[in-house]
Amino acid sequence: MSRKEEYEQKAESLIAPIVEEHGFELVDVEYVKEGGTWYLRSYIDKEGGITVDDCETVSRAFNEKLDAEDFIEDAYIMEVSSPGLGRPLKKEKDFKRSVGKDIELRTYRAMNRQKEFYGVLKAYDENSVTLMMEDDSEQVFEKADIALIRLAFDF
Repeated sequence: MSRKEEYEQKAESLIAPIVEEHGFELVDVEYVKEGGTWYLRSYIDKEGGITVDDCETVSRAFNEKLDAEDFIEDAYIMEVSSPGLGRPLKKEKDFKRSVGKDIELRTYRAMNRQKEFYGVLKAYDENSVTLMMEDDSEQVFEKADIALIRLAFDF
């Protein structure tokens, strides 16, 4: 396990009880380097959406736990935020809740000279995702080939 994965797992184990205590959902925890700065980001959600006050409440409690545990060696910025409308589908629960909904999917390499696909999520398993395309055909994508998958929004 990489240091990044170790930090993410440990952070998730610390924040999950805080998030659950407030009736929120923990969507994801990531430890990433951007522009030379490390970020520990936690994404939370709830029915009707997360507010700034919700993020602040969780952030304060999580910060106390992080200070007490002090397991991250690098200097980092901790953030707690909403996953936003365009949040990617990552976990089983994300896929389950999105069956029957419009999906945007991007692949790493072109398939039939195309990298972006839009359709309705029909099925998924641990290795693949099936979309019902506009012409009522079904297309199966291997998860290893998917660069991004998220709910599609028409504006």
